[in-house]
Amino acid sequence: MALPKANILFGNAPEDPELSKAEISTRFDELMGALDSAPSRVLGPGDVVQAFTEGRGISFEQQPTSAYGAMTKALGAPDIAKGLSPEALASVTNALDELKAQQPDLVKDLTTSSPVSTGLVAFDLEAPAKMLTPRPTPLRNRIPRKKGIGLSHRFKVISGFTGTGTGGVGNLHPGIQDTTQNNFAPAGASNSLYYARGPKISYAGYDKTVAYSQFSVSDQVSWSAQYAGQGYQDIRQLSRTSLLYSSMLLEERMLLMGRGTSGNGFIGALSAPTGLTLTARSAAGSETAITGLTTNIYVKVTADAGDFGQSVLIASAVSVAPSTQVVDVTCTLPAGATGMRVYVSTGASDPGDAARWLVGRSSTNAFTIQGALPTSGIAASTVTGDTSAYAAGYDGIVPICTGPDSGYVNRLNAPLSTANPGSEWQTAFAALYDAVKADPDRTLLNGSDRKQLSDSLKTSASSNYRMTITQDQLTGVTLGDVVNTIINEVTGKGVAVEVHPWLPQGIAPILSDTLPLPDSEVSDVWSVFNVQDMMGVDWPVNQFAFESSSYWMGTLLCYAPAWNGAITGIKKSN
Repeated sequence: MALPKANILFGNAPEDPELSKAEISTRFDELMGALDSAPSRVLGPGDVVQAFTEGRGISFEQQPTSAYGAMTKALGAPDIAKGLSPEALASVTNALDELKAQQPDLVKDLTTSSPVSTGLVAFDLEAPAKMLTPRPTPLRNRIPRKKGIGLSHRFKVISGFTGTGTGGVGNLHPGIQDTTQNNFAPAGASNSLYYARGPKISYAGYDKTVAYSQFSVSDQVSWSAQYAGQGYQDIRQLSRTSLLYSSMLLEERMLLMGRGTSGNGFIGALSAPTGLTLTARSAAGSETAITGLTTNIYVKVTADAGDFGQSVLIASAVSVAPSTQVVDVTCTLPAGATGMRVYVSTGASDPGDAARWLVGRSSTNAFTIQGALPTSGIAASTVTGDTSAYAAGYDGIVPICTGPDSGYVNRLNAPLSTANPGSEWQTAFAALYDAVKADPDRTLLNGSDRKQLSDSLKTSASSNYRMTITQDQLTGVTLGDVVNTIINEVTGKGVAVEVHPWLPQGIAPILSDTLPLPDSEVSDVWSVFNVQDMMGVDWPVNQFAFESSSYWMGTLLCYAPAWNGAITGIKKSN
């Protein structure tokens, strides 16, 4: 600790304001001599042990925490007081009092807010950052991945022959008599060639060609981010890991909801909804009357394609709704739509798509406009064309299971049945069996829809189901039950009920993993063929950044769409 300068301590002594430099020096030397001659003792470990052995306590005084405190304590020591003249002691004391007022930092303690407002403390920062990012990919983990070559994948299908009842091939009676003759001339021959033989059977078949598509996502880490993060987290490692998981999650969503263009062998874009109608009515139950209304309500809708887009807009409809009313929006949705998106605006005249905002989405063909009308958000003007299908894309499970080649599609536009729980699936199982003798393996549901299915058992008036709540030997009961299997009442097979984390509410694909057909040459109904499976690329550094990309090239194939189906338009339960 440094002492104040001599001229500060003694230069303006009140008893003698005209002290000479020699006198000031003399007094300062006396102070230094008194401090140096003050007795001191260092207390060692032996002294502590001896003190406690003799029953004596040791007092550790609170030490000064500032320069002012240290000087004041030192001047109060008897040895220093004796070594200084009264005039010198008074000068030092007065000078310290003036310093206390002029330089508050000399007497201010160090605290958690002083001298720095955030404190002279360490930050208890735990490294690295926590990755609270769900990344389940059940389809990608389950569906077989096989090697592809070239620009497309092609296979041929025999879809039926006489007796199968499939492929549009009719049946014939095989009975013959001795006089029976049938024409065996080659197809297209100008003459006939009859033999005494049974009639020839017929075949149906088709070629299937689907294009491979390329996929990629990228990420970038600036040098400043990488080097500034040293000691906390490896930012490049975080970037690469996130890029990998992002690629896998996007592929999972493509496997579920992707939609390719018809020119590449896929189903193609969704058409717009039709038959849009608006009906104003009084708000009922838990509904909230519309607010923010000026004169009229103008509505446009699109067919929802899930994660990747929507159809084009349908022409607007108009309705007048008084302040006590809501407006029901209904339309006819095209096959394959997961629901609809509703855009609304208000005014004496139609303000146009730039002022028409997304008010919500529905998994059915109906939506109720209620509450405050939106005045911002996603504008209808952003829907400048179809985004439901992509040239660099393929058909996923939902488009295939709801498409023209699917074995069964039913749009409920209603909640699941509580009178006969699971009846929607039993109807589907029966239809699939009648069509191609399909025996599905599993059905996918959104979590909300699975809960609704499970709840239907509890609210069912049918006596076919009973739930028992049992009490254990100690205390408490277990509440709740869940449907994990639906027994196919046609074949007796158990169909697994699985929740898919990214499946939109309102649709339940019904899937066959294998075919109940011997020698079908189809080991897996669903397969991913990749010319190049997923890989990572670190690009050469050509700027102050580390850049990476993922890349894969392939497609999803369903060899037997007719052995799959879907229940759509499941209305969410309240």
